[in-house]
Formats: sequence, C-alpha cells, structure tokens
Amino acid sequence: MSSAQDPFYIVKEEIQESIDKLLSTFHQWEQTPRESSEQVQLTKELLASCESIEWQVDELDKTIDVAARDPSWYGINDIELDKRRRWTSNARAQVGSMKKAVVAGKQSNGTSTSNLSGMRRELLRLPDSDQKERTNGYTARNNDDFISSESDRQLLLMRQQDEELDELSSSIVRIGDVGLTIHDELLAHDKILSELDTEMDSTSNRLDFVQKKVAMVMKKASVKGQMMMICFLIVLFIVLFVLVFLT
Repeated sequence: MSSAQDPFYIVKEEIQESIDKLLSTFHQWEQTPRESSEQVQLTKELLASCESIEWQVDELDKTIDVAARDPSWYGINDIELDKRRRWTSNARAQVGSMKKAVVAGKQSNGTSTSNLSGMRRELLRLPDSDQKERTNGYTARNNDDFISSESDRQLLLMRQQDEELDELSSSIVRIGDVGLTIHDELLAHDKILSELDTEMDSTSNRLDFVQKKVAMVMKKASVKGQMMMICFLIVLFIVLFVLVFLT
C-alpha cells in the first residue's frame, strides 16, 4: 500500500494541516499587541486547537498500537511502526511546546520578543524526512487516492470491529454454557424435591393410618384396659430408659 493510500498518512496529513494552521495562528498571536482583545481571542483559539490536535494524535497512536499486534496483517513492518511512533511523538511535542508558550504568554505579558522567537524556532524544528514526506504527500494525493484511502481506513475499522465481535461472541458462548449448566442443576434439584414430596405424602398417609388404628383400639378398649395399657407403656419406658442410660 502506497503512502498516499495508507489511512495513517491520510490522518497524518490532516493533523499536519491542523498543526500548520496552528503555527500560522501562533505567529499572528506573537505579532498581536499584549493584553488586547484580539490576543485574548487568539489565545482561546490556540488552546482549543492544541487540545483538539492532542486528542487526534492520541487516537492515531491507538491505531498504531492496534497495527502493532499483527503488523503483517496490515502490510507494515517494525521499522514503519517506529517511524510512525516517532512522528506522533514529534507532533505531540510540537503542539505541547506551542501550548506551553501560549500559556506562558497568557500568564506573563512581560515575555521578551527574543524569547518568543526562540520558542517559535523550537516549534518549527521537525525532522527533514517528515518535511519531505509532507511535500510528497501533497503532490501525490488526488481525488481517486483520497477515496481509496478512505476505503482502507474503513477496512481497518471493520477489522477492529470484527475482533471485538469475535471476543463478544466467545463471551456469549461461555455465558450460554453456564446457563445450560444452571438449567441442568435446576432440573436435578426439581427431581429431588419431587421425590421428597412423594415420600412425605406416603409417610403422612401411613401416619394417618396408624393414628386411626390407635384411635380405634382406644375406643374399643374399656377404662380398665386403657389403664393397663398406660401402665404397660410406663413400664416399657422405664425398661428402655434403664437399658439406654444405665447399662
């Protein structure tokens, strides 16, 4: 994939254009009289632009980290990854220095012209290779390349989404397995409860039968017979007590 078609270089050029506009505004800010309403407005614009560009550079760094997981899949190598990381690092340092200069100028209006000129020279310091790539990029890009590059960017996003969907699918499968296990456990418990309920019904029926038989026997027996039965039960209780606790 050529540089003009690589999504990274498309976004890089967009960020670089934003940095160029930021530098132009910064130069205008330098030449504006201190504490004037125009300089206050330019200061707000510069700080807002710095925040926006820093966010864009951070997002571009995230795409580099994604590509670093499998460089061969995206058709790049470690040298290209290091080159891209150097560019984002330089861009972040450049914007950070500019933001620092604006904040310093905002806090102290006594900064000399020579100090501001030194800051400007520091901000404009970029590797020659980056400047050449910018020039080549501006020359090579046309409408067809831009459309193709947008397609490549969409493809990269789709691949990232596919990876996320694969992870989500695996999680859903694991949750489904856990749900099936819980279902089997619930069926087993339900079976045990059903058997226990059946046993309790059977025991209750037998107990009712015994109680009815005892009631019938007690009803048929005379008072004397009931007293003899009570005495027999007391004697039986005493014998069992002696056998259990005294032997």
